[in-house]
Amino acid sequence: MLVLMASAVASPALAQQYPVRPIKMIAPLTAGSPVDVVARLFAQHLALQLKQNVVVENRPGAGTTIGMKAAALAEPDGYTLLFQSSSLVVAPAMYKNLDYDPTKVFTPVANVAWGSWVTVVSPSLPVRSPKELIAHAKAHPGTLNFGYGQGTAPQLVGEWFNKTNGLQIASVPYRGGMQAITDMLGGTIQLNIGTTATLLPLIREGKLRAIAQWGRTREADLPDVPTMIESGFPGLSLGFWVGLWAPAGTPPAIVNALNTAANTALGTPETKEAMARLGVAPSIGSVKDFADFIADEAPKWADIVKVASVQVE
Repeated sequence: MLVLMASAVASPALAQQYPVRPIKMIAPLTAGSPVDVVARLFAQHLALQLKQNVVVENRPGAGTTIGMKAAALAEPDGYTLLFQSSSLVVAPAMYKNLDYDPTKVFTPVANVAWGSWVTVVSPSLPVRSPKELIAHAKAHPGTLNFGYGQGTAPQLVGEWFNKTNGLQIASVPYRGGMQAITDMLGGTIQLNIGTTATLLPLIREGKLRAIAQWGRTREADLPDVPTMIESGFPGLSLGFWVGLWAPAGTPPAIVNALNTAANTALGTPETKEAMARLGVAPSIGSVKDFADFIADEAPKWADIVKVASVQVE
């Protein structure tokens, strides 16, 4: 009882002092990836609120599980955090031999940003819609390559699209999505699913052709590109999101302090404008809001993994 009372007293005091040194934020993807780009922007604005440096450290590999494990094993003191996408809820379903459950070894802190995915093809490909892509792939089996970052949500939705439509599109994994884009521009890859933030400049330059968006509504930056729902896939609406986690066991006072700082940072006009330039929007909410969101997302992605038949030993 005395220990519990001491802990209850110490926790608010701890939050008042926190942070007293720089914070490390692990991004388990390659530099330049959408998650990394948003992480670095968010870190700058979070640092202003916390009055401490927030340093982004890239730990890519094994479908983001290497970086996640490094963050999970860190001291739960608020000085090592994880900045991750839906890959956190994808991993338990995709990796059969994963020796930890990301949904249990982390404490949700804040849902930071939302964005949209867009399907792009090489301009040389004679397709301008998902239906035309399906028809072309069926008429030319084994001639198309789909590139993606290993262990990411775009991999799953791409494999799901391939599987549910009976297509023979070859899957080509990369350490990060940007590497797939490089090969797509070089002609090795003909199909990719990525964030609007990453692909919009290449679409505008005519180097890639957008054929569908995955959100509920069309993006203002791509008003002529229909959604998957409009393209004949009723009820299909998925998006890009990223959030902040702390290792399980991090004191609630510190988690709440981080959530408050994150929400304050995300609510400033400067952050909103900077995120808009990246093609994402801030997501402000409580720790419970984020936890509830994760609980809703996890079974959804488990179903997609099952249908897509994507599992890694």
